[in-house]
Amino acid sequence: MNILFHHRTRGRGAEGVHIRGVVKGLRQLNHHVYILSLPGAEPEMEEAKATVEKVAQAATKKSSFSILSDLTKHVPEFVFELFELAFNLIALIRLRKAVKEKDITLIYERYSLFMFSSVWWAKRHNLPIVLEINDSCQVQRVRALSFKKLAAKIEAWTFKNATGLVFISTRFKQVAEQAYGEIANSVVSPNAADLDKFVIDESSGCALRSKLGIEDKIVLGYVGAFVHWHGIDWFVDLVCHRLKQTPELVLLLVGDGVAFEGIKNKVIEAGVESQVILPGKVPHHQVSSYLSAMDLGILPDSNDYGSPMKLFEFMAMGKGMIAPDFSPIAEVVRDNVTSWLFPAGDEQACIDKVFAIVNDRKAHKAVGINARAYIESERQWQHNAAQLLSLVNLDISRDVNLNG
Repeated sequence: MNILFHHRTRGRGAEGVHIRGVVKGLRQLNHHVYILSLPGAEPEMEEAKATVEKVAQAATKKSSFSILSDLTKHVPEFVFELFELAFNLIALIRLRKAVKEKDITLIYERYSLFMFSSVWWAKRHNLPIVLEINDSCQVQRVRALSFKKLAAKIEAWTFKNATGLVFISTRFKQVAEQAYGEIANSVVSPNAADLDKFVIDESSGCALRSKLGIEDKIVLGYVGAFVHWHGIDWFVDLVCHRLKQTPELVLLLVGDGVAFEGIKNKVIEAGVESQVILPGKVPHHQVSSYLSAMDLGILPDSNDYGSPMKLFEFMAMGKGMIAPDFSPIAEVVRDNVTSWLFPAGDEQACIDKVFAIVNDRKAHKAVGINARAYIESERQWQHNAAQLLSLVNLDISRDVNLNG
């Protein structure tokens, strides 16, 4: 099939990883996939600009999408939502052109709030369209919606009239069904990992451990943004009090963000600089080396809807994670088998779990092997691609039965 992947995101970070992953999975199944992005928001371009030099060059010239995105950060919420509504017209024009030029037989769209024109147009032209649901007006937001009733009406219509829906978690699907009743056929498809990119490299991991002077240590790692909602700040604050009692434990925390300086100061204040390594943000091509140097990972916090990308990436590298038992995590993790769970929201339970398993090197290894095997057998992007295509095949079969 000729498939059009349409999205309205920045195409960066976890969003970009997810889009590229699904596209790769579809291509591995021998489909032709084209991505329709706004200028400057091309996920595949982000990957091509992964080197520090190219990123620096790109930063000197902002795309039209980046400029518009920056502007919307400083406008009232209702103005931003009007922009989102207006985008339906832009999307419709671009979608029609792309479908005609590429002879598209399936549209796969990453759903965005207030977005309805693609489903309306596809339905009118008898073209299957599958929506990937990573957002909803029914979930709690940082900025409260001004036109929530309108957003809900649009969302209800869209969820009912799409060919199929791909939910990132069972909880997300339940929320939609509770709010809107009967919706289109759907599947639950959590995140995945690209095993071509997350290759266990023990030699580079050992070399990095040697460079950092932690060859014989137990390394608990974190890779990601240093932001409050990931819980990394409270985790470091609490764990620092007990680190000196466990000298064989070292934290390797990779990344940066608004909480970085506060975390750094806390480490210095606690006098545990030798046990907490903060390299900051590292070049993309070095991330696998840092992951290879870790024995296990920590995910202090998440939420009740999302599917954290880092969980799958750590497991792909053969590293179990200590993670909160939010339902999207609990439905993909077997406790003490592919990772370790603690009660979500219980900060002390998180810390206790760390020190309960930290010295069990045999368990670290066994859980890591199981985690990698799980990703290989169930959570590669090709599995996600097959799931979404099953919705199209189901729709075709239903039409044949109705007309037969």
